[in-house]
Amino acid sequence: MKTYTEKIGNKLNELLEKTYDAEKGFRKAADHTDHSYLKEYFEKKAEQRKDFGYQLKTEISTFGQNVETGDSVTSKMHRAWMDIKALFSSESEEAMLEEAIRGEKAAISEYEDVLSETALPPTTKMLLQKQKDSIKSGLTTVKSLEKAF
Repeated sequence: MKTYTEKIGNKLNELLEKTYDAEKGFRKAADHTDHSYLKEYFEKKAEQRKDFGYQLKTEISTFGQNVETGDSVTSKMHRAWMDIKALFSSESEEAMLEEAIRGEKAAISEYEDVLSETALPPTTKMLLQKQKDSIKSGLTTVKSLEKAF
């Protein structure tokens, strides 16, 4: 069985941190909209990312790696930008959806980067592929929501 290297452990921890960041971003977006459908959508996405984080933590721990927690500077800036856009934009829902699309595209790219590692154990590869596919599906949904606004 393939084992985790420090490099893979670091990449998974970075992915975990970005998953936490996405959860916080979706919660913040839900707090900034009065549109009931969007609020529900953002809340569901936040819960999804919370679940992803738990799954990633479990997978990292299973292979003896330390699980890091934190909040990246990039994510803090992204959430602050969403706050500013929501405050000044007459179409704040559209602006938040645009940011959600940007974030989902970035997440897919980050998953693909980790999935490109050849030393991933099968369970990790399966988990990451499943999460990436779910994010891709969500990207299609958020794009169609953006068209509605």
